[in-house]
Amino acid sequence: MTIYLDHAASAPVRAVARDAWLAASAITGNASSVHGAGQAARRLLEESREAIAAVVDCDPIEVVLTSGGTESVNLALKGLWWARPAGAEAIVLPDGEHHATLDTAAWLQTQGARIRAIPLDGVGRIDPNGFAAACADDGERPAALATALVANNEVGTVQDAAALAAAAASAGVPLHLDAVGALGHLPVDFARWRGDARDAAGLVALSLSGHKVGAPVGTGALVVSRHAALAPLLHGGGQQRALRSGTPDVAGAAALAAALTEAEAERVAESQRLSGLRDRLIAGIRTGVPDAELLGDPRHRLPGNVHVLFPGAAGETLLFLLDVAGIAVSTGSACQAGVAEPSHVVLALGRDERAARSVLRITLGRTTTDADVDAVLAALPDAYARALASAGR
Repeated sequence: MTIYLDHAASAPVRAVARDAWLAASAITGNASSVHGAGQAARRLLEESREAIAAVVDCDPIEVVLTSGGTESVNLALKGLWWARPAGAEAIVLPDGEHHATLDTAAWLQTQGARIRAIPLDGVGRIDPNGFAAACADDGERPAALATALVANNEVGTVQDAAALAAAAASAGVPLHLDAVGALGHLPVDFARWRGDARDAAGLVALSLSGHKVGAPVGTGALVVSRHAALAPLLHGGGQQRALRSGTPDVAGAAALAAALTEAEAERVAESQRLSGLRDRLIAGIRTGVPDAELLGDPRHRLPGNVHVLFPGAAGETLLFLLDVAGIAVSTGSACQAGVAEPSHVVLALGRDERAARSVLRITLGRTTTDADVDAVLAALPDAYARALASAGR
């Protein structure tokens, strides 16, 4: 039986989400139809939207259901760019963002966008003052939008989301936050982070993904402030405030709502449990492999994230050796799976390419046990020695 320690890539589906999906799938009717069957589906859809809104503290109408985090990020960045004021061309973009953001921003550069890059410090933090300076008018043209991760999906560093939102609001710039990795592990509070902003500046969009919290793959949402100026990616029937046309996925919405509601109810206790397992795993790695180095913020990090540099060993080799031992981990974001490239996040921390190829990301979740941690600690020293030997060290 595989010991699964790659929860940041995808979490096991929760029983409540599976049951909610199956029950909703038995309902016949298009939620956009006006007959009784359609309105029954509509009621379930809106109840699900209300439940999602309650978890992240926004208005239900602000929840735009999507197919997951990647679509949510694309809708936010492209939508804000297409709706930008005349003359606004810059995108404020921290280094080390998720590829959904980086690749979308790169495509927008082909449409005339200019990137104002924000460096990370050595543990992956975004300096709020530097972020504020980049959001401010540079004397040429104002920024069209800003974006940032709430918590880095690779090294687990947690940012000061409220400070970033306040900086964007002060500069009059709309901000998108990617909360995919934070959801279910940290308090995600759209209203608090938005603060007193009452116009189309500051935090206006927040990306969420279902499969990271135990909902099925293909579920997610973008919280869009009712004050936001956002253009749609899809055109059709005008569903969801005309921001995401198409027949609503009622079953997916019900499953997402069920998973999020349960995850939020468990969050405080589960975060404490995972933090304890995480810290025991870090201490054990340092004992068993003294050369190993924890990356990311040692204090302000996701409760289940352990991102470690193993000097001289290829992360890919370590991954395969652990996989043979029945332990599933990763070398970075699963969105880059199959591509043997150095971690762009590790490079953004100021490390060289060799280091960026020598990392493992071990992410714990609700199914992780003490025995799982023991198994990793037992397997790692031998795996590291074999990985060093295969590298000729």
